[in-house]
Amino acid sequence: MISVDGLAVEFGGTTLFSDISFVINEKDRIALMGKNGAGKSTLLKILAGVRQPTRGRVSAPKECVVAYLPQHLMTEDGRTVFDETAQAFAHLHRMEARIDQLNKELETRTDYESDSYMALIEEVSTLSEKFYAIDATNYAEDVEKALLGLGFSRQDFGRPTSDFSGGWRMRIELAKLLLQKPDVLLLDEPTNHLDIESIQWLEEFLIQNGKAVVVISHDRKFVDSITTRTIEVTMGRIYDYKVNYSQYLLLRKERREQQQKAYDEQQKFIAETKEFIERFKGTYSKTLQVQSRVKMLDKLELLEVDEEDTSALRLKFPPSPRSGSYPVTMEGVGKRYGDHVVFQNATLTIERGDKVAFVGKNGEGKSTLVKCIMRELEHDGTLTLGHNVQIGYFAQNQASLMDENLTVFQTIDDVAKGEIRNKIRDLLGAFMFGGPEESMKKVKVLSGGERTRLAMIKLLLEPVNLLILDEPTNHLDMKTKDILKQALRDFDGTLIVVSHDRDFLDGLVSKVYEFGNQRVTEHLCGIYEFLEKKKMDSLQELEKK
Repeated sequence: MISVDGLAVEFGGTTLFSDISFVINEKDRIALMGKNGAGKSTLLKILAGVRQPTRGRVSAPKECVVAYLPQHLMTEDGRTVFDETAQAFAHLHRMEARIDQLNKELETRTDYESDSYMALIEEVSTLSEKFYAIDATNYAEDVEKALLGLGFSRQDFGRPTSDFSGGWRMRIELAKLLLQKPDVLLLDEPTNHLDIESIQWLEEFLIQNGKAVVVISHDRKFVDSITTRTIEVTMGRIYDYKVNYSQYLLLRKERREQQQKAYDEQQKFIAETKEFIERFKGTYSKTLQVQSRVKMLDKLELLEVDEEDTSALRLKFPPSPRSGSYPVTMEGVGKRYGDHVVFQNATLTIERGDKVAFVGKNGEGKSTLVKCIMRELEHDGTLTLGHNVQIGYFAQNQASLMDENLTVFQTIDDVAKGEIRNKIRDLLGAFMFGGPEESMKKVKVLSGGERTRLAMIKLLLEPVNLLILDEPTNHLDMKTKDILKQALRDFDGTLIVVSHDRDFLDGLVSKVYEFGNQRVTEHLCGIYEFLEKKKMDSLQELEKK
């Protein structure tokens, strides 16, 4: 359906890709994988036609509809949520208007034999065929379904889009794309601003939809659920695996081992050949053999091993100062803004060493309760922090609180104490600030994602006994998330994490607090048991209705 031939991208003396070719077939659901900076988003932009390659071409049939959701959006204001989403059908309204216009013109024409009359007939029949093949009769119902599935309430439909944050606008764009029923859907980090329920709805939609999807996502569970093929972008090349992400990891490990073996053998051969040349280069009887081996070395195509996997890197939080037995207790805690109740009557006890998740739809009060714990917001009821509680807090705006004039290295060097100082470079590398250029960048030039990662490293260096993380994984790739998750599992203090990333929470938390319907409900289980239970609950609720 879409064919990519000999694609190359070069800029500023760097080659991002050289000579990449592959085909996207109908119904393919492809994950684009590779470390940050490997060129995944660039490749997606080229497929979407919003960026041109240096060489090579992307071709698709004329009637093939490609829809693209970028990582960062610029949404226009001025419409309501419903009207903006209904723009997905604007092309149909244009098509219908054109058909009407052509029919009116045909009614007044009498030159039935002329070429231009025949051309009008052909255009109207082609357009009509296309128009009536699309079932747009229930478009209002379709808009409603998409918006509800992505977490909007009916009350939101009439609100202006300007009322909503970037994450919610992202959902409006996503709803518009899905409603266009494109042949190929290109999604760059679609789950970053979705809660767990919306992610599950999107998974279901993409699987049932039966169209081609190419997705970049750091949500392993999402990628595993929806994709049937994995294309890895690494060192300017691609490797195409006809399997989902988990199986790809196993095949990639085998490939790396084979590469390493072939590389080691070649290096040994080169060393032996060079030694032979050195030993006999002055020996008359061996002149031909020496010359032949010199030529052979010149012609030898050197093997490479793909970027090394540094998953062996272990990060450790400093030992926690001992806190009281109950770092956080709440009785009847609630928060309201005027008449709007966010949640009420939250009564819960978090014990020392607990690792808990706050989950629920966006806007139900997860971050609000975190801010109450942090003493950033007034609230109803009683909220008590235990003896000697020292909090390490990561929030999305944490990234904007750093000194903009320091470099990445200085920012970390200022807080690193003891033996970790010798490992600052490793630590920076694990969070993708590996090269000298990256670590010498000033904070003010970093992207939002880079600032997030830097704030996360700072947190890893400060001795605390209560860690509160609000959506810590949004800008981290899978390997970095694994490294962080392992560090949190080993952390000997108490952890509260607000997250929609099921794979990250799995095996990390043993208690889930669910936010919804102005309540906070405790579930004494891990994230997957909670999700299983939720499906049961919602069925029972349906029966009750």
